[in-house]
Amino acid sequence: MISVIIPTYNEEKNIENCLKSLLNQILLRKEFEIIVVDGKSKDKTVKIAKKYADKVIQQKSKGIGGARNDGVKLAKYDLIATTDADCLVPENWFENIISAFKDEEIVAVCGSDGPIENSIKANIIFLLIRNFIRVSSYFGIYCLGGTNSAFRKKAFLKIGGYRDLPHSDDADLGFRLKKVGRIKYIRKLFVRFSVRRMEKDGYINIIWTWLKGDILLLLNKPIKTKKRYIKQDYN
Repeated sequence: MISVIIPTYNEEKNIENCLKSLLNQILLRKEFEIIVVDGKSKDKTVKIAKKYADKVIQQKSKGIGGARNDGVKLAKYDLIATTDADCLVPENWFENIISAFKDEEIVAVCGSDGPIENSIKANIIFLLIRNFIRVSSYFGIYCLGGTNSAFRKKAFLKIGGYRDLPHSDDADLGFRLKKVGRIKYIRKLFVRFSVRRMEKDGYINIIWTWLKGDILLLLNKPIKTKKRYIKQDYN
């Protein structure tokens, strides 16, 4: 049994395909729930989500991490998965996650992702990113990316969930969950997502933002930035 949390904002062009990929799981439909947390979308996101999701709620907490916190509070299962509205997950996604949690010492799992768009540049960049994530896991460094990760609800609540950070809150979550149990990187846990944000804001700019935030967290220093991840349209 597993709950999946999906934060949304003006995702009418993507949310339906995401939810359909979740409904196309090997796992029986009665064994998982879909929770969409919407950040006051101005388009048809909520209307579309209600056709497929078990629960569609309006976000109350700040930031993307806050939206996921809101969803976790309503989740009825102990295993929580997270993905984004512009992601497509394979049919064995839930199955692979649940299998990993048979080890009771594990409190979280994570995988990697790649672009939906058929772009040579994007595919090369994410090949490098996947290898970086895999190598980092050998050294006990895990980033619980919002596109493709899962955790135990009890452990998540124990550490206080996502913190309100300008960015890198997923890496921060991994660092803190590691203090209460084991985290496992699963190579075959793979999803595809849209790189539209990176195309708009620049690959180097976003990757540098991620890397800088992770380094500051490792050094236990505050993340100071004039620019936060804010609600934007990337359609």
